This record gives sequence, C-alpha cells and structure tokens, in this order.
Amino acid sequence: MNADFVFVDEFVPGIRWDAKYATWDNFTGTPVDGYQANRIVGTRALCAALESAREEAESLGFGLVLWDGYRPRRAVDRFLRWSKQPEDGRTKLRHYPNIDRAEMFEKGYVATESGHSRGSTVDLTLYHLATGELAPMGGDHDLMDSISHHGARGITPAEARNRQHLCSVMEACGFDRYDHEWWHYTLKDEPYPDTYFDFAIT
Repeated sequence: MNADFVFVDEFVPGIRWDAKYATWDNFTGTPVDGYQANRIVGTRALCAALESAREEAESLGFGLVLWDGYRPRRAVDRFLRWSKQPEDGRTKLRHYPNIDRAEMFEKGYVATESGHSRGSTVDLTLYHLATGELAPMGGDHDLMDSISHHGARGITPAEARNRQHLCSVMEACGFDRYDHEWWHYTLKDEPYPDTYFDFAIT
C-alpha cells in the first residue's frame, strides 16, 4: 500500500464502516476484484477531513458510516466487464431498477476512471448516535436512479433533511458532493488528483 494511504478506522476513531464491494451486498452481487478485506482505505488527507466531519456530525447527533473509499482500478475494470454480461436480474430491482447495466456508465453512476481510485473520495451515510440506526435517506447505497440525485423529488421531508445534514457536514469539512449520488463526496484538495492507483485492499 502506498505510504500515504491508511486504514481509515485506525485514523478516525469512532467511525463505522461496511465495505460493500468486499461483500456480496453490492450491485454486482459478488465481492469485487481488489477488495480482499472489509476495510476502508484512503489518503491521510482524507482521514483528517473525515475526522472533522465526524466531529461536525456528532454535534448534530449523528455518526458516519463509510461504504467505500479508495477503489483499486481493477475493481473499475471488473465493473466494466460485469456491465457487458447478460442480465440475470439478481441485483437489478435494488440497484438499477429503471436502467440497463450498460447505462450505468452513460448516466454517470459508474465511471470508467473512478475518483475513488485516487484515494480521497468516499461513499458514506449517517446514523443516529442515540440508537445506532441508519438515518433514512430515501434510497440505499448504489441505487442508480434519479431518486438518488441531490434535490430529488419523491423522498420524504425527513429523508431530505438527512441528506442535507450529510451534505452540510461534508461541504463544511472540505468536500465536494457528486450531484447524481447523495452518498458520494470527494475532498476538494485531494493530494493525488491525477493518479489512479491499483493496489489491492488486504
């Protein structure tokens, strides 16, 4: 692992994580190439910003749950191969109910060169510190649909407020949002803006 990359949980105390692509719980329906351990990896700069975000969220009664951080390039290559395979329907209803697999790239939900591979992008959500329950957001991780966009119609006022809480926390701590995915944020001053890494998470 690059010396500037670390396990986020070792540098941001109290953060929760569930590395979706190391599990069967993702849009491919299987663990993804390069994710050999259920850990979240990122740059040290990312961790410093996430520590600030954790403190900001705590002041609102929330904690942070990370779903993805650094993503090896081989994982993106796996997504491309998967998108060209015949549809089996196993994950379609949950993750891409209104589009075809190949459209994930055309519509901007999956990138052929992912910012995650630069090490300073995260997918995350909020949970209530009082109960440990995830805050309702009007759709889960990797729901590739217009309802996942910032400002989407069709979600409840409570879900919209929770999305806004997450957005305000992350933007206050130096992140830019991605308009198509309420869970996706990239550090504005990322240390490797032009480098796409491919070491495995082990």
